[in-house]
Amino acid sequence: MRKLIVLVLFLCGWNLATASYIYIPMNESQTNHLKAYGVAYWILQQEIEVDWLLNYEGGSFMVKYYQKIENELIIRGVSYQVISDAQSNQIVQQIVSPSSNQDMMRLDKAPNIAVYSPKTAQPWDDAVTLVLSYAEIPYDVIFDDELLNNELPKYDWLHLHHEDFTGQFGKFESSYRNFPWYQQQKREFNESARKHGFDKVSQLKLAVVKKIRDYVGSGGFLFAMCSATDTYDIALAAQHTDICAAVYDGDPPSPTAQHDLEYQHTFAFDDFVLEMNPYKYEYSNIDMQPEERGITEKNDFFTLFEFSAKWDPIPTMLTQNHQKIIKSFMGQTTAFRKSLVKSDVVIMGENKAIGEAKYIHGIFGKGFWTFYGGHDPEDYQHIVGEQPTDLNLHPNSPGYRLILNNILFPAAKKKKQKT
Repeated sequence: MRKLIVLVLFLCGWNLATASYIYIPMNESQTNHLKAYGVAYWILQQEIEVDWLLNYEGGSFMVKYYQKIENELIIRGVSYQVISDAQSNQIVQQIVSPSSNQDMMRLDKAPNIAVYSPKTAQPWDDAVTLVLSYAEIPYDVIFDDELLNNELPKYDWLHLHHEDFTGQFGKFESSYRNFPWYQQQKREFNESARKHGFDKVSQLKLAVVKKIRDYVGSGGFLFAMCSATDTYDIALAAQHTDICAAVYDGDPPSPTAQHDLEYQHTFAFDDFVLEMNPYKYEYSNIDMQPEERGITEKNDFFTLFEFSAKWDPIPTMLTQNHQKIIKSFMGQTTAFRKSLVKSDVVIMGENKAIGEAKYIHGIFGKGFWTFYGGHDPEDYQHIVGEQPTDLNLHPNSPGYRLILNNILFPAAKKKKQKT
């Protein structure tokens, strides 16, 4: 019996010695893609480095074996394999081969995450806070006070969602002007503007936009969805003119507002035309209208580009997925008219047939930004007041995966291979 016990202990020790890596697949075999990102983030919080295997089985992860990591994977219901050092080396050799469109990124530090949102907003109002909560990734909610008090630089990653940076209160006047929540929001925004010394909400939001611009220019990472994408650029272009109707700021817009736009200040879009009707639920022609799109939920998809992992690692990271054709989803800003996207912007996902870009990326100064059209990747046409999406029903959502790619982006450094 003693010999048997010794043999069992020897075999267990030998197994742990040879099985020295944990491999987290991100292809179709993964039971919970979204929580896998949360585990990767948690590992970084433990000050343990993670290798992100770009274009390898859907953008899989690999990390040195620790019992506490295996325990966490089991608790969170994430698929994994314990592999030997030899198996790990085989994976690495395949990835670094010049003939493969694959690469390795070393994740070495958990990024500090901030979400720009009113403190009274519900988590399900925003797809990013929804998926961060589901994936168990911590974040801070910040808003105008924090940005104007210069607290933004302490964060590595900033998210903007369905914010209206033009000062037109989401252009909800036609549909929701008699709703208490909308009236309360207008009061709060006007009070905030006065508190910070501005006469109008549009001036307050422009100051915020400029703080964000400076943050990105200094090396920050910006991710925006829905109307926070086009209204951000519109606010930059309209910084020296008034585009708001009297119903929003008490005086009429400049009669030369369209002519006065300065597109050289924008991140993503060029030569767009403003929607000056204050009662139309649209800001400009950046966002294509439903009648222009000519498609329905059944045939509304966008396709991710496949980039060269070794030569274009950034867009490669941001497009890691187990699916390349992804069902689209609407929002106040559903997607972007390709003809208005600046030539130096990288289009990472598009519906080519209708000339629509869904997922775009660019560089500003020392930093990076990503815009993702639409409101909720698993709710085709989100309605105000609708029940939140239950991500327990969508643990493998490819649309939500794109959000989480951006979460890990600031932690990535190209891994140097031994020669």
